[in-house]
Amino acid sequence: MTEATPRRKRFPIIRRVLRNWRTRHQDPRNFAIHMIGIPLAMAGAVALFFVPWYWGVGAIVVGYLLQWIGHRWEGNDVGEWAGIKRLLGLPTVAISPRFSQSPKTPPSASD
Repeated sequence: MTEATPRRKRFPIIRRVLRNWRTRHQDPRNFAIHMIGIPLAMAGAVALFFVPWYWGVGAIVVGYLLQWIGHRWEGNDVGEWAGIKRLLGLPTVAISPRFSQSPKTPPSASD
């Protein structure tokens, strides 16, 4: 009799990163605009090698601008800016207050 070995999870770091990213992008408008802004910025980075520089830079700027607009809607800091603020010791807003779950308080003994 052999015990069935538990199935090993593949790519646990990627799942954790995606779960964290999804937690910071809960507003549907922010999520949708990121689905446009991220590929546009990435395409701009690739385009820098194949087309005139201003097309690549323009795509990167517009892509990041869209993401910044999404984070304004969401009410939290843009990921890169949050990292810079943490390094400088400034307060950051990782998850919008309207989406953060308040800690559940245990019922008091007098109830």
